[in-house]
Amino acid sequence: MPKIIVVDDEPFILMMIEDKLQKAGFDVITTRESRGAVELIRQEKPDLIILDWMMPEVSGIDICRELKTDEELAAIPIFMLTAKGQEDDEQIGLKCGVDRYITKPFSPRLLLEMVREAFGGI
Repeated sequence: MPKIIVVDDEPFILMMIEDKLQKAGFDVITTRESRGAVELIRQEKPDLIILDWMMPEVSGIDICRELKTDEELAAIPIFMLTAKGQEDDEQIGLKCGVDRYITKPFSPRLLLEMVREAFGGI
């Protein structure tokens, strides 16, 4: 099954996403550490990244920018999961290379559907 890395500083969000995706059969790696996220992504080479925008240390948007400038990592789809729900915020995310922009609060069921859709309906 596809490997997904979830980067979010909220433990409850991580636990909820991990549980939902693992029950659906996905290989899920989670981290609350934004500073080491890019290195973890380089090591694990996931098939999809779910990334929170607002985190201490390094923002998700900065992580996205860094990933999209790395030839080895640029093609990995990124879902931005964030409380930043303004239209301007979404435009910034999309311009940085985010594939899906999902605002919190969110439905874990809908997130799972989006993840499955990203992999051709798995």
